[in-house]
Amino acid sequence: MTTTEMTQEVRHQAALEKYLEESPQLKDEIKDLSADDQRDQIQWAFEDEAESQGYQPWELTLKYTSTPEAFEAARLALHKEAAEVLGVEWEEYCEMNDLVV
Repeated sequence: MTTTEMTQEVRHQAALEKYLEESPQLKDEIKDLSADDQRDQIQWAFEDEAESQGYQPWELTLKYTSTPEAFEAARLALHKEAAEVLGVEWEEYCEMNDLVV
């Protein structure tokens, strides 16, 4: 399945799984929790990781499920779409969101 064929839900689940594999300490910390609590903890840790990297969670999902080149292209395309929906000029949107293009 290519990145473009993934639904957002499938993409996010794949990103969470990859993130958990790269986070053995988190995996160990949550191993005794219920499945629901594990899912919540993974999601919260993922959101914290996104913030620490200066991304929105959807951007980190994209980063974990794309090649570096595809990530940058898709990230900018989605930000441009958001700017259009919000009716904000691209340059202003970039400034507001600390995007460097």
